[in-house]
This record gives sequence, structure tokens and C-alpha cells, in this order.
Amino acid sequence: MAIIKRLQETEPFKHLPEEVFQEIRESATLKKFPANVHIFKQNAPPTGYLYVIKEGMIEITVMTPGGLEMVVDYRKEGSFFGGTPIFTGEPYTGGARTVRATECYLISENIIKKYAETYPQISAFFTRIVLSQVRKLYSEIVLDHSKKALTQMEAYPFKKRLSEIMTSPALSCRPEDSARTVARRLSEGKVSSILVLDTGGSLQGIISERDLVAKVLAAAQADPDAVTAAEIMTSHPYALSPDTYMFEAMAYMSTHRLRHLPVLDRDEVVGVVSIRDLMRFRSQKAMLLVGSAREASDLGELAAIVREIVTVARTLLSETRSTPDVMEILSYIHHTIIRRTYELCLEQMKAEGKQPPDIRFCFLIMGSGGRREMLLGPDQDNGFIYENFPDERLEEVEAFFGPFAEKLVQALAEVGYPLCQGKVMANNTAWRGRLDDWNERIGDWVNNPEPQKVRYSSIFFDFVPLVGDSELAQGLRDIVHQHIHNFQGFLYHMMSLDLRYKVPVGLLGRFIVEKSGKHKGELSLKQGGTVYIVDCIRMFALEKEIQAITTLERLKELTRRNVFENETAEHIRAAFEALNFMRLRNEIALVEEGRQPSHYISPSTLSKTEQDLLREAFQAVGKLQDATKRHFAKSPF
Repeated sequence: MAIIKRLQETEPFKHLPEEVFQEIRESATLKKFPANVHIFKQNAPPTGYLYVIKEGMIEITVMTPGGLEMVVDYRKEGSFFGGTPIFTGEPYTGGARTVRATECYLISENIIKKYAETYPQISAFFTRIVLSQVRKLYSEIVLDHSKKALTQMEAYPFKKRLSEIMTSPALSCRPEDSARTVARRLSEGKVSSILVLDTGGSLQGIISERDLVAKVLAAAQADPDAVTAAEIMTSHPYALSPDTYMFEAMAYMSTHRLRHLPVLDRDEVVGVVSIRDLMRFRSQKAMLLVGSAREASDLGELAAIVREIVTVARTLLSETRSTPDVMEILSYIHHTIIRRTYELCLEQMKAEGKQPPDIRFCFLIMGSGGRREMLLGPDQDNGFIYENFPDERLEEVEAFFGPFAEKLVQALAEVGYPLCQGKVMANNTAWRGRLDDWNERIGDWVNNPEPQKVRYSSIFFDFVPLVGDSELAQGLRDIVHQHIHNFQGFLYHMMSLDLRYKVPVGLLGRFIVEKSGKHKGELSLKQGGTVYIVDCIRMFALEKEIQAITTLERLKELTRRNVFENETAEHIRAAFEALNFMRLRNEIALVEEGRQPSHYISPSTLSKTEQDLLREAFQAVGKLQDATKRHFAKSPF
């Protein structure tokens, strides 16, 4: 039975003896659920089963304070859900709804509880989140914040995924069907597009009403009974997955000028979405930002959009969705603005008669932008990679990219992205170069780890390509991993420099604040907390040559590789979310007061619950620091 193989590879079951799996094998039942039905709803009493997905997909949903259902997670084949109430006896904290027809193995709570007495790691696994003090306090504060907010409806469309708005099942026809048959089905279904599927259900193309008009009705001597769907369809249409966010789909369809889009889950057609569907759920203000940025004609328009991001942030934070999701959406908007700024600067260069050289190149962004963890006031961290061209072309290449980089950096500053204090920007020749130049530069950082070089690497190692040839960025990432693989001692130096400072909490739990200066009485949520989580997780990810970029994706992969226990990872994740929530909330308040966003906060202005959360989060960070020191201090060379 496939369920056994899956459980034997998964926490908390993988260390259990064979007799446990034998009893599960004999007692588990298989149940089918149709598409788009709730297996259970939030606050419903426990059904008495642990559900393991054999085939299909499940959405985990929660209700917002405004009474809207919101998708917070997806579970696919081999994943399980519904286990926590077995041990808490409390109602489900979220709902479970099928995205498509789904089969689940149902394991009785009696079996789970029976073996939990002998193997306590089972109950510990399912109650871990409930018992996490950081998570508990964080949830209380987020819920309280959401109840006070009045703008859930504007934020909600940003949270929706295509699985929530798509038409499913999608109307379909065969390639051999006549145009008349296709037209009849469109009319009967009252839709404006139809998917063309072969006998195996694979997507072959898409036909819209416009296709019928242009290729049949308006075509001379076209016989609607003779012309087939295969002849009028658009072959190999663009498609997206059901877990794509609405804001991503809207930008994608706008870029490719699409009116209809198939939704595929690993090549299986699960639905179709139209631009009308997206517009129906569109936010009155927030959803316009991405589209407006793409169409901006000058830097002034982009600067105005940057100023509006605080509205989006405030609205998104009114929802109970996790702060990392909010950061990812804000980063998507920032990326769109930065990319459009790049395009406008390039247009200016060409208007001045300066054409880019005929080489492959890539514009990178780094730091929080690279990790998709941007908030309201990110500064610039960027650079260029070129292909390995001959030395004699260097003057020609730099004659264009030098002035272009200067124009771009100044334009970004004008739009609203401050200059980097450490000059980690493309107009600095140290942050431009061929792959071989970068190879030499990174080799110097790694093999001669002076403090400043280590600081540079901490910003640089989180790079992602924004414009240009992304294969160059992948080549650069391979170079980074190779250098660190060859000299693991660099991670020791990175750890030694980064972890010289401790979190701002004293032995008796008192906060350690600035004693003087403009931040007197305040502490930094970034420099005292989140930066350590980001840096520690990055060190482990570099050691394991993990390709993931965001902090939580790295943490997830490290947990999968057993670098961190699930319980430890949950504490880190909760601390990361809590600190970023408090920082973003603080930034929003400062901006709305007409001040610059800042990661400094005064603990004395926080409620007791908020102070408790901050203290618990810092303590979780401190434990991560200690674990990182122990790991990388073992054998530095």
C-alpha cells in the first residue's frame, strides 16, 4: 500500500517499527471526495481521522475576521492533514477543501493515539504548533490587529489563488470536433472559450469566440461543419498552476495579452480562468499597482506608485495571512517598479544614441530584494553580470554600462529606493563584471575573509536575476557554491563576524535599548533579530548548496534534510514571522505619520503581550545563534 511507503519516509512516523505500519495497513480505509467540497470546515468537531492524500489536492483554509475564506496552504499526494485535533480534542483550526477529485486514506485516531503512548514524538509533532509560545502570542497579536482593521475586502483579492476563482471543470472539445459543434458548446455553456483536449485528456489548444469569428465566420468559404477545432485552435497555449496568486496571473495575462488561460496541475487540466474572472475579484486600488507600474511612462509615475505601497501593506496586514506572504507580494510590486525603471532608463540611453553592446548580460538585485523579503523602505543592492567576452571588448562594454548603471542608480533613488550606504550598487565597478571577474572576486572574498569582504558576501549571496539572461545568474550561483565547497572555513569566518553580537535581551529578560543618539530608548528588530535568522539560515544553506533563496524556503529544505528538527524549525519560523510583522506594522505607522520607515522600535510603547512576543522571538533567535556557533566552530579549516 502506497500509504505505508509514504509514512515510512515522513515525520513523525519514519522511526516507527514495522508492526505499527502493519496495523495501519490493515485498518486504513480509502475514501473518495469530489472536487470543490469541504472534507471538514474550520471550527468543526474532529472527525476522528488522520487524512493521508493518495491522489488529488487539498486546500487548507481559514476564515478572516471579516468572514471571508482564505487559502493558507496546499497539500498534495502523500501529504497528510487533520491530525492536530486528535491530540487537542479541539475543533479544527482550519478547513480542508478539495481542489479536484481527491482520494484519501483515513487512519483512525484510535490507532494514532495507541502508538503515541509508546512513541511520544507522534503527539509532540501534531501539538508542536499549538504549544509554541512564539506562535501562540504571534497569532493572538495578528488576530487582534486584524479585528481592528476595516479594509479586509481590498486585501482579499491579493490573497486569492487561481484554484479559488477558476471555472472547473473547464469546458472542452476534441480536436476533430467541427466549428459548429464548438460554437454550440460555447453557447450552451455561456462561456467565451473552450479547451481542446485529446483522448487522454492532454491539453492541445484553446479556442475563443474571437477565433470562431476570425477563422470561420469572417473567412471566405469556410464551412463550419468541415472546419475542425484543431484547425482554428491556438496550439500550445500559455498556462499557469492552480496555486498561482491572482496578482501574478493578472500581471502574466497582461504581459502576454491573454483573455483566457488554462490552469494545469502537472500537465493535468483542472480549470480555466478569464481576464473577466480576475477583474471580478479585483481590488479597487491595490491590484492596480502592478499594472500601473508596468505601464508607467516616467519616473514621477513610478515614485507615486512607491508611495502607494504603504496602502497595500496596511491592507494586506489586516488579513490573518502570514507576514512572509505579505513580504512576497510587496517584493513582487517592488520588482515590477525596479524593472520598469530599468526599462525607462534603457529607453533614454537609446534615445541618446547609445545602444547596448551585443553581449549576454544580467541585472541582479540582492539582499532583501533577492530573497523576496522587501518591506516599505528597501535601499538599493544591485549589480551586473556579463558573459565572458575578450579583454579587448571591455572598453566598449563599459562605455555603455558605466553611464547606464549611473543613470539607473540615480533613477531608482528618484523613484524611492535610497542609495546603499555601502555602495553595493551597479554604478560601482566592483559590482559589475564578467563571470570570470565575479569568479575571481568571490574567490577573494572566500579565501581572504576580511570583515568587509564577509559583509559584502552576506548581501551578495542572496542575488536573483531581474532583467537579462538568467542563465548567467545560475552560472554565478554555481561559482559561489564551488568556492564555498572548496573552502568551508569561510562559513566559520562568516559566523564569527556575524554572531559577535547577541539579541537585545538581558539575563533577566529586560530589553537592551540604545543609550544615546536618535534611536535612544529603541532597539532594532532587524539588527537585533531578523538579520540573525537570515544569516544563520543562509550559512547552513550555503554549506548544503541549497538553491532556495527565501529564508523560509531555505529553512524548509534544511528541515527536509534533517539539519533542523521540525520543532526547532517551527520556533525559528514563528520568530521570523513575528519580528517581521512587528517591523512592518511599525514601518506603516511611521510612513503614515510622514516619517521614514525604520526597523527601530521602542519596547515601552508595546502592550504586555507584544513585549512577551518580542522577548520570546528574540530568545528563539538566540538559540539559533548558539546552534549556528556550535555547528560551524567544530572544524573551521
